[in-house]
Amino acid sequence: MDLSDVRLVVDAGDRLGECALWDGAAFWWTDIEGSKICRLEAGGSVRTWKLPERVGSFAFCGGSATKLLLGLASGIAVFDTAGDSLSPVIPVEADQPTTRINDGRCDRQGRFLFGMFNPEEASIGGLYRVHPDLRVERLPLPAAAVANSICFSPDGATMYYADSPTRTIWSLDYHADGRMGTPRVFVRLREDEGFPDGSCIDAQGGLWNAQWEGRCVVRYDSDGRETERIAFPVSRLTCPAFGGPGLDVLYVTSARGGLSKERLREEPQAGGVFAAATRWRGLPETRFALAPSTHP
Repeated sequence: MDLSDVRLVVDAGDRLGECALWDGAAFWWTDIEGSKICRLEAGGSVRTWKLPERVGSFAFCGGSATKLLLGLASGIAVFDTAGDSLSPVIPVEADQPTTRINDGRCDRQGRFLFGMFNPEEASIGGLYRVHPDLRVERLPLPAAAVANSICFSPDGATMYYADSPTRTIWSLDYHADGRMGTPRVFVRLREDEGFPDGSCIDAQGGLWNAQWEGRCVVRYDSDGRETERIAFPVSRLTCPAFGGPGLDVLYVTSARGGLSKERLREEPQAGGVFAAATRWRGLPETRFALAPSTHP
């Protein structure tokens, strides 16, 4: 698919747009470095919520139209968009001052899985799972420098994740009771292809990966073979999500932070939110199964 099929839907100017999500009626995302969550309204305007610290990722909470589970830089919290109320933060890796929460997504059982980001790109950050009672469990997976691409096959039996500096996306067997298999290489990008950033899964089990410095989003089938490539007018693509009434529109966030003045002149839409109609359909976003007793 060429650039003519891609449109800019929000000229957001995000320093680090991320965590693209569709709630069934509207598109949401975060600007991590702007410490805000954004929602694209029906008329094209954008509503934002400013948070006290950076939001690496978030999830919609089941049973509530207003509550979000937040992966803040320092830990996990529940935020109610209706009253702008934030629960106490549950710290994660407080002993690692350089790491913060990064990419995250719910498994098919409604538990939230996330990984960490370390700007020094040393592989010291863990991957974690948040249970309905907000208990945070460290997963038996190798430490990562920049955890990304967390998503799950339609049946929930396969988990995917990446450590972006290694240019590798892994897959592993994932059981409903939480047991996990041994990671295996799913896709390894060449040096000229950029780095794997956020990913989502379509209804046929294809993984769509936004490729940082790659100027494209690529679809891989369940065997890791490329089946589709969409070019974009910006280089730092961060996260895709299917949305629209038919879940056949691919929304993609991007970043402008760190780009030189020359590159910003070449990429004036960097940091924007883009959309492309596709022949594929996505899946409804799994919501976090927040236990009623833990509502703030």
